[in-house]
Amino acid sequence: MIDFVVTDTSPGGGAAEGPSAQSTISRYACRILCDRRPPYTARIYAAGFDASSNIFLGERAAKWRTPDGLMDGLTTNGVLVMHPAGGFSEDSAPGVWREISVCGNVYTLRDSRSAQQRGKLVENESNVLQDGSLIDLCGATLLWRTPAGLLRAPTLKQLEAQRQEANAARPQCPVGLSTLAFPSPARGRTAPDKQQPWVYVRCGHVHGYHGWGCRRERGPQERECPLCRLVGPYVPLWLGQEAGLCLDPGPPSHAFAPCGHVCSEKTARYWAQTPLPHGTHAFHAACPFCGAWLTGEHGCVRLIFQGPLD
Repeated sequence: MIDFVVTDTSPGGGAAEGPSAQSTISRYACRILCDRRPPYTARIYAAGFDASSNIFLGERAAKWRTPDGLMDGLTTNGVLVMHPAGGFSEDSAPGVWREISVCGNVYTLRDSRSAQQRGKLVENESNVLQDGSLIDLCGATLLWRTPAGLLRAPTLKQLEAQRQEANAARPQCPVGLSTLAFPSPARGRTAPDKQQPWVYVRCGHVHGYHGWGCRRERGPQERECPLCRLVGPYVPLWLGQEAGLCLDPGPPSHAFAPCGHVCSEKTARYWAQTPLPHGTHAFHAACPFCGAWLTGEHGCVRLIFQGPLD
């Protein structure tokens, strides 16, 4: 009966762990129905059918009768959807979050995720998913991509070519004068090696790893940049390897703060400006590659590399 099982994620990208980590995602969270003929329109509906072919809603879920005599309702914690303005492209901008009902109607958000009172009906919007639509299930956020949209996205081959091009420029640590290089994706995200680039996320200066400049009174990761003296987190840089999350095939010039995932400027700025639902009524931007909440004034930083002295 259930095609996909989606588990909760926590900031940092891991699944919720431990016996006390109770899922906030509805057991029958939503349905996505796709037309079998071009243009294969996909529509999203809240809730799903149980083993007896009945729509399953929790006891505390909001339910009501529509003017035409049908029943409609919302899941306990809601199914929220956001369509990006301008599509999922270089010109994208975050849209407005809405809630989808069992019948596929669009409503403004409730005062809190599980409030009994539904929002206002938005008659000029539909439940049709677009390229780049975000679906929040209160515990996990999904990104909807279309085949046409993925044709415009960078390929893994392009991302690898960018990595090799960045390494071919032979960036250097401005203090240790050692050559830096982004590791191959085949190595996986293990412990950083000696050539791993590190960044001061407040200023964007890229260095090799070193153990001095600590400001332990501010936290274990707080370091003072030797070039500009700004104090902030000092983290390794990792190239974002999920091509479907990228808006364009631009060079890896920006990093998310504080996790250090690297992507193009337009991709970084889009996700840093996109508020994702969190908790009962809060919103917070997050890194699309690992789910870590973004910090700082902009949520991302332009990387400042030093080229080879020769």
